Amino acid sequence: MGILDSLFSKKAKDAAKVGQYWQMLSAYTPVFTSRFGGVYEMELTRAAIHAFATACAKLTPSVKGDNKRLETLVCHRPNILMDAYKFIYRLATILQVENTAFIIPAFALDGQTIIGLYPLSSLMAEVVRVGNGIYVRFSLSNGERGAIEYERVGILTKHQLKSDFYGDANNPLEPTLGLLDAQRQGMKEGIKNSANIRLLVNLSANLSPDDIKKERDRFIKENLSVSNNGGVIFGDNKYGEVKQIISRPYLIDAAQQKLIEDNVFNYFGVNSDILQNKFTEDVWSAFYEGAIEPFALQLSLVLTNMCFAPREVADGSGVVYSGSRLQYATNKSTVEFITQMFDRGMLTENEGRGLFGLPEIDNGNKFYIRREYAEISKLDEPVEKKPLEGNDDA
Repeated sequence: MGILDSLFSKKAKDAAKVGQYWQMLSAYTPVFTSRFGGVYEMELTRAAIHAFATACAKLTPSVKGDNKRLETLVCHRPNILMDAYKFIYRLATILQVENTAFIIPAFALDGQTIIGLYPLSSLMAEVVRVGNGIYVRFSLSNGERGAIEYERVGILTKHQLKSDFYGDANNPLEPTLGLLDAQRQGMKEGIKNSANIRLLVNLSANLSPDDIKKERDRFIKENLSVSNNGGVIFGDNKYGEVKQIISRPYLIDAAQQKLIEDNVFNYFGVNSDILQNKFTEDVWSAFYEGAIEPFALQLSLVLTNMCFAPREVADGSGVVYSGSRLQYATNKSTVEFITQMFDRGMLTENEGRGLFGLPEIDNGNKFYIRREYAEISKLDEPVEKKPLEGNDDA
C-alpha cells in the first residue's frame, strides 16, 4: 500500500468511483500569487515567517488518553517524511504565507486507524461537495489526486472572514510588499548608477551626425576607458564645455523604512527583537501570548477533533501543544517561580530542574507542600507536631 492509497478512506474511494459531479462548496476562493516579490519571496517577510514557525516548532505536544500509537505519531514522527519539529514548522509556514493550512491523515488498512499526518498547502486542496457529502479534494507533489471526508481533515486558518473554510488572501499586505520591492530595486539601481561616469559634452563646432558619433566614440575611447588610469580628461578647443552629470537615486529615508518594517511586523505579530534574537523576558512573553499561544490552541483543537471521536473527547482525550513561558526568563524569575510552585505542591523537583536544563534525578517526581499553613478559622488551635519517621527520641 502506497502513501496515496493510505490517504483515502473507504468512503472517499467509493465516492470517487461513482464519478459524481464535484461541485465547489464555497463561492469564495482566495487567490494566492507566487509572483516574484510574493509574501515568502521578500527578505523581511520571510524572516518574520521563519521566526514565527521556529518558535511554534518548539511547542511540546502531548496526548491525553490511552493511545500510544497516536502519542508516538504526534510527539515524534507525524509521517514518514517529517519529524515533529519539521511537521509543525511546515504547518506554521503554510499558515503564515497562505492563511490556510490543511492536515491530511493517512490510514491503516482498516481505514480508521491514523498512521500519518501530512501538512498540505491550501493551493493543493479544495473543499467540494459530492452528493450530500463534503470532501476535501487534494493534489500531491507527484501529480496524483485524492479525496477525503471533510470531518477527517484538519484545517487551520487566520484572517478568516469571507469563507467558512479558508482564510482571506494577503491583499492588504500588497502595498507594503510593493514598497519593499521598489526599495530593493532602487538601492540596486543606485549602486549601478554610482559606478557610471556620465558627461554632458558641448561641441563648439557644427558637425554632421556621423561626425558627432565618431567624435563621441573617440572621446570615450581616449578618456573613459580603463587605459585612462590617471582619471584626468583633456580636451581641445572643439569642446565648448565638458560637464559631469551626477546621478542621485532616491532612497527611502530611515523614518519611511521603519514605517514599512512596522507594517510587516504588525501583520505577522513580530518585532525586530524577535527577528534578531535579542528579545527580553517581557518581549518573549508578549510574543508567546500574542502569536504562538493562539497557534498552539488552534492546532490542539484541530488534531483533537481529527484523532478522537466526540465520546473520547468528552472523556478527556485530546492532543495538547504547550510551551514554556519561562524558557527565556531570567535566572532570578525562574528561581522565584520554582520556589513558589515547589512549596505549593504544583511542581516536582525534576520539573524544576528541567527549567534549568538539568537532568532528572531518582525519586524527583514527588510533590511537596509546606505544612505550617492553617485554615483561618483554626488559627487558635495548636499545631500538631508529628515525629519524623525513624526518630525514636520523638
